[in-house]
Amino acid sequence: MADHPIEAWHRLVQSRDPSGLDALLAEDAVFHSPVVHTPQRGRELVAGYLRAAFRVFSGPGFRYVREILGARDAVLEFEAEIDGVEINGVDLIRWNDDGQIVEFKVLIRPLKAIHRVHERMAAILQPGERPD
Repeated sequence: MADHPIEAWHRLVQSRDPSGLDALLAEDAVFHSPVVHTPQRGRELVAGYLRAAFRVFSGPGFRYVREILGARDAVLEFEAEIDGVEINGVDLIRWNDDGQIVEFKVLIRPLKAIHRVHERMAAILQPGERPD
């Protein structure tokens, strides 16, 4: 039996190794960013955003502090610190019958944290720069 998608996600986060993202994401996965207005669609694009997030949140201060699991979805609350800015957020994750993530939505607070994450993500996702 394959790992539960949230167990697989936690393993990737704990190892700080996003190499398993392609297998974990469905081909038609959708990513909702806290700083990009339109949904990002497709495994390749979603994986790129999540790889960039791995880099932005790669410090030792990132941790999940609460988890709410449903039959096909989860809410994972996290805390982190970037450049002295305390960040609180949630990952809303939904998966399909095959255990692949079909939707990943990130919400972040406070506003100062959103700005800091936006700056960091924009620097990584500049055209021509690989997000991994």
